[in-house]
Amino acid sequence: MARFDYLLEKLANADIQQEPFPYLYIENFFSEEDFNEITAAQEIKFEPVNNDNELFEQLFAHDYKIIHFPGCTTSQKDYLAWHKDKKRGKHSNNTACEGMGMTLRLKNAKTTVLSEIQDYMKSEVFNKVMASRFGIDLAECSVDNGIQKYLDGYEISPHPDVRKKALTFMININPHANSADLEHHTHLLSFKPEYSYVPEFWIHNTGVERAWVPWSWCNSIVRQTANNSIVIFAPSNITMHAVKADYDHLQAQRTQLYGNLWFKNRGKGVTDLATRSWEELDIVNGARPRPLSFKQKLRRALPESLVNTLDKITGRSSGEVVHRNYD
Repeated sequence: MARFDYLLEKLANADIQQEPFPYLYIENFFSEEDFNEITAAQEIKFEPVNNDNELFEQLFAHDYKIIHFPGCTTSQKDYLAWHKDKKRGKHSNNTACEGMGMTLRLKNAKTTVLSEIQDYMKSEVFNKVMASRFGIDLAECSVDNGIQKYLDGYEISPHPDVRKKALTFMININPHANSADLEHHTHLLSFKPEYSYVPEFWIHNTGVERAWVPWSWCNSIVRQTANNSIVIFAPSNITMHAVKADYDHLQAQRTQLYGNLWFKNRGKGVTDLATRSWEELDIVNGARPRPLSFKQKLRRALPESLVNTLDKITGRSSGEVVHRNYD
């Protein structure tokens, strides 16, 4: 029996929660002995530092590498400049976010327990049990996971994940005893009633990629604050989740075992999916659309009385949500 096989029984037997969407949640995922060994590893628990430059020195010394990650910059220079006073980062083209995050992944673990758990998280037996809980065929997916640290300012606004992602999991392995009290945890959210048309739009427009939306569009229902806890879900049109980190990373860093399953074939045309920003989807406050189509320009050029008459004939209403692609 492999060291971490006891995790399989926990994954197989845990109840799937239903609010705000189907997800699997387990506290005390690792045994106390294993968890203490993981969080005490030199690659996880750093000595406190005095400034950001010292922090990066520690990260690089332990073989962490800056990675491309949603809501983050890969420029150390830009991040350091922004973090001096936390002004809005100009690197991000997503107007739903205000932070400038940075994520680093551990490339080569020297501590035995970390090397063993990284190998186990990549194993077929571990990923097959997770996939089976959500009716996913692991043979149709590729595996990607690792140990990651997220620095102060990391933000990804409410989003359901892209259509190519089959499953995602997050395990909190924070080295700081007070981590549950800090502001750097994953929120699980649901759309406010007035924005319930957004997932409906994604359901009926499968050629449009799902978007990030402002925090104000959603209610935070659950936060994954417990250390040594795991959250797993299969992305859909309603799996809204988000993070906004605001904490002192000089003392200790938000750290996770993080991973995804990706559909191998579903993403073949993913680069061809249309994109619709949250501004375009905002019909509650008045959509800010892309350049008007000819039909839209024609409609605006007609007298209001004629437009109203046409709407009555066609049954169209200015407040009606139409399940179709945009003009």
